[in-house]
Amino acid sequence: MVPVLTWLSEHPEALLFALVGIGSAIGHLSVRRISLGAAAVLFLAIGVSALGTSSGVDLELPAEVGHLGLGLFTFSVGIASGAAFFNSLRTQSRAMLGVAGAIVLGGVVTYLVGPLLGLSRDVAAGTFAGALNNTPALAAAGGTGANTVGYSVAYLFGVIGMLIVQQLALRHAAEDADAPAPLVQKHVAVERINPGTTVVDFEELHNHRISLTRVRAEKDGPIELAREEVLLEVGDVLTVVGPRNVVDEVVRELGHESKDYLAHDRASLDFRRITVSDPKLAGRTIDELDLEARFGATVSRVRRADIDVVAHPGYVLQLGDRVRVVAPRTAIRKVTAYFGDSARGMTIINPIGLGIGMALGFALGAIPIPLPGGNTFTLGAGMGCLVLGLVLGRIGRIGPVSTTLPFTATAVISELGLLLFIAQAGTRAGGQILTAFASGQWLAILVLGAVITTTVALAVYVFQRKVMGSGGTALSGFLAGAQTQPALLAYANDRMDHDFRVSSGYTTAYPTAMITKILVASVLGLLA
Repeated sequence: MVPVLTWLSEHPEALLFALVGIGSAIGHLSVRRISLGAAAVLFLAIGVSALGTSSGVDLELPAEVGHLGLGLFTFSVGIASGAAFFNSLRTQSRAMLGVAGAIVLGGVVTYLVGPLLGLSRDVAAGTFAGALNNTPALAAAGGTGANTVGYSVAYLFGVIGMLIVQQLALRHAAEDADAPAPLVQKHVAVERINPGTTVVDFEELHNHRISLTRVRAEKDGPIELAREEVLLEVGDVLTVVGPRNVVDEVVRELGHESKDYLAHDRASLDFRRITVSDPKLAGRTIDELDLEARFGATVSRVRRADIDVVAHPGYVLQLGDRVRVVAPRTAIRKVTAYFGDSARGMTIINPIGLGIGMALGFALGAIPIPLPGGNTFTLGAGMGCLVLGLVLGRIGRIGPVSTTLPFTATAVISELGLLLFIAQAGTRAGGQILTAFASGQWLAILVLGAVITTTVALAVYVFQRKVMGSGGTALSGFLAGAQTQPALLAYANDRMDHDFRVSSGYTTAYPTAMITKILVASVLGLLA
């Protein structure tokens, strides 16, 4: 065994991908339909590294591997969630305060319970960082040997404890009331309408939750595109697209559902699903494309991540989106060529946006931020790249340069980055854990870490479920973000088939959790 471990220590690239491959294979094994997913890579890396340390072989992967992996992971998650994150800031401020409150509560528990267990303030501060799986917090606490001992022992239960609470949240996922409603299309005979109402007026009245795509003004008359300026009148038949409950409300508001199914008549107007693959369109809103003026066309819905949403004027397109276009039959080919309609649009990684965004993210994460007492801390690669990803995902485009990536590309990059990060993090923790256990304080540290993890996890869970009314799917991502632990996000994504609510919850909680942990750890370090 020692010769194998020695060879792996001399070839870290082989060690890295062995951990990724074997760990992922273990993660796919399920017991009662529950599997560890990517978290198995972390646990395997801890075990292998600890085995190497006990045999006198250093198997810790270079720190740069972890920094690169975490940067790739958080940047791509930020890109995919940018627009949704900034929209949620208006509605999620209480949830963010709840995360901050839970972490501060964990800090109070650390300060009060640590001495009762016979632990020094230094060890307790490191235990706080490990129990909440946050390396920047360890650095903010002082990064001493005593800190590291507490961090190493508490880290493993930090993953397992939050995983248990996350599983509790996922048990309620089937009852979620916030699941996205599937889109439907209905045809409405207009019996009542306010005089002077145009198509765009009516869509704005319903906050662009529905889209009007076709209108027929007379019985057996021509079916025309529902252009923004078209006046709606009694006797019209309209095609309405949107969530079922909203469309049903529109039908009752306007009149009754028509038996004339306008979409079946494709003599003058046709429709087609088209893939956005022309890079010039990425990062632009649907309104900016001005399809009505160019082609007499409109987009009724957009499919991203296997979910259809109503296409409103401000919707920012990404490469790989599948748009449903309604256009004159003679213009369909021109519209298709305009969007590109190539599968390559799903895989373009936009190296300009990726490269410059990642570089700026690493730079942001390395900026020293002052703390009381003359100390400083940095946000780190993860937080810096997440912030840049969120901003670029929200902007969409800077001049001629697209700042977004296709959803499929972000999914691949984030998974690769995640595996790199947790493999390196596991080998680092595994190499330290035996030394930590040899300190003689390991049991007290383990107990304190378990208390901290459980306190914070349950506080977040109860606040989100009882106060915010969060569904289980979003809560599973929120818990992963509160723990700032990518492996937990991967676990939730595996269980929920990459439901966008998981990543949305993660990106909402992560920035608040990261900053609060660093600040609380720095206070604990100053009190040591």
